[in-house]
Amino acid sequence: MLRRRCAATAAVVSRPAVAKSDDEWRADLTPAQYRVLRRSGTERAFSGEYWNCHDDGTYHCAACDAPLFTSQSKFDSGTGWPSFTEPAVAEAVTMHGDRRMLIRRTEVRCRCCGSHLGHVFPDGSGPTRDRFCINSCSLRLRPATGATGDTGTRGTSGATTGATGAADASGEGSATG
Repeated sequence: MLRRRCAATAAVVSRPAVAKSDDEWRADLTPAQYRVLRRSGTERAFSGEYWNCHDDGTYHCAACDAPLFTSQSKFDSGTGWPSFTEPAVAEAVTMHGDRRMLIRRTEVRCRCCGSHLGHVFPDGSGPTRDRFCINSCSLRLRPATGATGDTGTRGTSGATTGATGAADASGEGSATG
């Protein structure tokens, strides 16, 4: 496996960047995760595991385990997807122009493995007014020390699955997530 350094966050700085073949990604992720993380899909609104989760902790990339968002920056946007005001560390994600839906959007990807997470919109709460609209199946919540709560189930490949275990292709055309 190819390895290079990922300087996304202080917590990840010693972690090598993830470079896998398409077959390796398919083997390591659930079908829903593969469609969202590697093919830039979108899960259906209100179907994911974390859209209504209020547990304390850190949300990590489901593909490479890089820390991405904290529960302190999570808010209820009413959209049906987990929404955050900002990443745990700005360098944890990269943003790219996205015109696939004939509207201008900004795609959010994990810096360490390049996986699609969702989109960021300028209609959020907080000082920046950003709303990071992230697919649940692209995340895995690690509870804060001493916290309890449901943090997802692990598939046979070790990947975390959402509450439905599947994403709906009809969500792909959505202007969110």
